[in-house]
Amino acid sequence: MAVQKTNKLWIWIGSIFGAIILILAFAAMFINARWKPVLTEKIKQGVYNGSNHLYKIDFKSININVITGSLALRDVTLTPDTMVFDSLKAQKKAPAHIFELKLKKLQVTRVGILTAYFKKLVIIKEIRLDKPSINMIFNKVPKNTDTVKVEKSLYDQISKTFKSIRVGAIKIVDADFDYINKSAVKKTKNSIKHLDITVKDFLLDSLSGKDTTRFYYTKDISFQLAGYKSTTKDKMYTMKIDTISGSAASKKITIKGFKLTPLYPELTFARKYKIQKDRYNLAFDKVEFNGVDFIRLNTDQKLYARSLNIGPAKVEVFMSRESPPQPGLDKGKNYPHLALKRLNISTIIDTIRLKNIDLKYSEYNPASKKTGSIDFKSLSGNILNATNDSLRLSKNNHAVANLNTLLMGSSKLNLKIDFNLTDNNGAFAYSGSMGKFDMRQLNSLSKNLGLIEIESGNIQRIDFKATGNLRTASGTMNMLYTNLKVKLLSDNIDGEGTKQKGLLSFLANAVLVKDENPQKDQEVRTAQMTNTRIASASFFNLMWKTIFVGIKDIVGVSIVPEKNPVKQQKVIAKKIKEQARTDRKEARKARRNKN
Repeated sequence: MAVQKTNKLWIWIGSIFGAIILILAFAAMFINARWKPVLTEKIKQGVYNGSNHLYKIDFKSININVITGSLALRDVTLTPDTMVFDSLKAQKKAPAHIFELKLKKLQVTRVGILTAYFKKLVIIKEIRLDKPSINMIFNKVPKNTDTVKVEKSLYDQISKTFKSIRVGAIKIVDADFDYINKSAVKKTKNSIKHLDITVKDFLLDSLSGKDTTRFYYTKDISFQLAGYKSTTKDKMYTMKIDTISGSAASKKITIKGFKLTPLYPELTFARKYKIQKDRYNLAFDKVEFNGVDFIRLNTDQKLYARSLNIGPAKVEVFMSRESPPQPGLDKGKNYPHLALKRLNISTIIDTIRLKNIDLKYSEYNPASKKTGSIDFKSLSGNILNATNDSLRLSKNNHAVANLNTLLMGSSKLNLKIDFNLTDNNGAFAYSGSMGKFDMRQLNSLSKNLGLIEIESGNIQRIDFKATGNLRTASGTMNMLYTNLKVKLLSDNIDGEGTKQKGLLSFLANAVLVKDENPQKDQEVRTAQMTNTRIASASFFNLMWKTIFVGIKDIVGVSIVPEKNPVKQQKVIAKKIKEQARTDRKEARKARRNKN
């Protein structure tokens, strides 16, 4: 009997709950049918009025669940009215960026529908846009300098409908993003796939517009791009990025795991072209902008950052001398400070910090059929005032780099470069010093590119300073060294490889090469160095070639690659003969004076 009563009780409770669920379901269906057209109109009207009639939103359907407080829009499009934009532009009220948006579904979670309807307070936990297509279009727009007329704030525009709008998070997931710049001479377009954007704590009320802890009414706007990989348009490289992320709250933009990898080995790559072409192999562990002014970046398209940190990284550059230089190409336009001047975006970076960057330059010499290389290990240091901003340049038009590195991984080289940022002729100055160094470590360059082998030679110290421009560089050098001996090598025309030219090597050491500085009972020799850059040579090529001109002047023979190493050896042979004749004349003159 007790069991029967218990069963009846559970049946009674179940019936009540069933009836409640049924009533709620019918109520939800009624409210859904009743509110669908109201919400549809409110959403469209809110977007239209809230954007000064600039945007129109459209969607195929709207689904509401009063019980869970969720709302979903399907087949959504957001489009700007170009006529309204042109009108706002003429009134100097137009925004710098406008957006075009398409997506299959916009999901709104946990909306306080009753609160919004009766209390005019919109509270939403999350708005989620899955796999949208977004176009962000930049236009150069005039600014309104009239400060007398106060425009309505965003809150003023919605205050008649709602008291406040608060969204816990807005998430854009796996977006296809196109950034279109219409302000340039030629319209440019940059595309990004698989972009995630998160907006945290959006609040629009009477006070949030003046809240200095908020960025465009939010506590933070962040983005992340993960697992980016593509092949360059010329099909010569793959580009890979582990992550790109940024945050308005932290004022940071961080790039991790950037790699530009050639698809072909060095000589195979070079032989794909009929002209000389640099081959790059780049790997940057981390590149980070700090103290970024996102508001100026968004409104004025000006990049201001307190610092840019680069490294650890590896940079390798290879070039083959088999092919001729590209006709009409002048690498002078790629001087660092001239390239900065040409940037389409106004840029101010207070400090660029380089840390643990390994640089390697390699060159193939068809005469020896070998590749020579020079390495700079663990390059570190700071570059101050990297800018092309006219106002900043009027106050300070110099960028100064203070760098240190290990030449061939062994001897510390200190280098200072002063860039004149406003000189049209690319003016710059540089100076530096280096400590003890075994000159045999330069054989990768001197043997393979210059057909000269360094048998021995010990540098105690080098000091140099020079000034330069687009075409030339000149300066002075001191180099203290001992025990320098060289071998001259033949070319590889017969295919048997390089080999020593014994007699010529002996004569070079005896007649031309100065084996130490200072020589016994003599003063220290200094060099006046001057070098002219050829069009196919780069900024850094001019710098180090000028230094080696000074070394050649002090040593008596070039121990570094010339444009034509075979011709260089003929010049050496000619100098030996001339010096030998001079020595014989001096000897005969001495004997006559003695007699």
